[in-house]
Amino acid sequence: MTSGGRGQIDQARRHFLGLTAAAGARIAAISALAATILLPSSMAEAAWWKEGHPGQGNGNGRDGSRGGPMCLLRGTSITTPMGEVRIEDLRIGDLVQTVRGKAMPVKWIGRHIYRRSGPTWTERVMPIRIARFALNQHTPSKDLYLSAGHALLIDGMLIRAADLVNATSISPAVPADRDIIEYFQIVLHTHEVVLAEGVPVETFLLGDHNYEGFTNFAEFARLYPADQHATMTPFAPFACYGGREHLKGLLRLGAARLIPVHSPLQDACDRIAARSRELIG
Repeated sequence: MTSGGRGQIDQARRHFLGLTAAAGARIAAISALAATILLPSSMAEAAWWKEGHPGQGNGNGRDGSRGGPMCLLRGTSITTPMGEVRIEDLRIGDLVQTVRGKAMPVKWIGRHIYRRSGPTWTERVMPIRIARFALNQHTPSKDLYLSAGHALLIDGMLIRAADLVNATSISPAVPADRDIIEYFQIVLHTHEVVLAEGVPVETFLLGDHNYEGFTNFAEFARLYPADQHATMTPFAPFACYGGREHLKGLLRLGAARLIPVHSPLQDACDRIAARSRELIG
């Protein structure tokens, strides 16, 4: 083997091991994880880690042991055909703009409320703040607060906010002087991507009874009794630390040793980190 080929292998291995360190040790579970490649993203309950704080992806409204809420904080502006509307002011039947280029009616709005003095105010419900212009020169148009498990659409992949945390432009934070965290989630008839402060973010991914994680879940059951067992197809694939993304990286590394491991998630993180350095500089 030439020294150039050996260098490529070493570079690929270092890149992958760096991702593994950030995500946590999962190589021991490779045989069990292999089966998840055959499952659609909506069915895979792949665990995700970031900065040593465990949670679960695809909970979509679940709380407690299944992960925190997947929602947007009160005050978040959503793009509609009539302009920007705060998420708490949206009502059933209102139109929101989707990245597909068409407006769709709101089917329901789920809510979560957490009080600083209450037992449910824990690390899991802490919002992630994406600072103004953290993603590019235009977005978000102002600080965007969303729950750790809520996914953004980046490079055709759905990436959860927690997996983008970099301790500078994206980090856990609660708006100043706020003793109540109030989350809202938009439910459309399908899993879609809408614009929140100009950022493409997912709507609710309905799964079997997962709407029950919302404070006002009884309203959904009353309005849509036939949908209580319904499931939606994800708008796009999910990329997350510790799950299928890592397994695919392992398989690529073993099957094509001379090809550097590529990760859409790591690419997004690297690009956002570079943007953060621009803002600081």
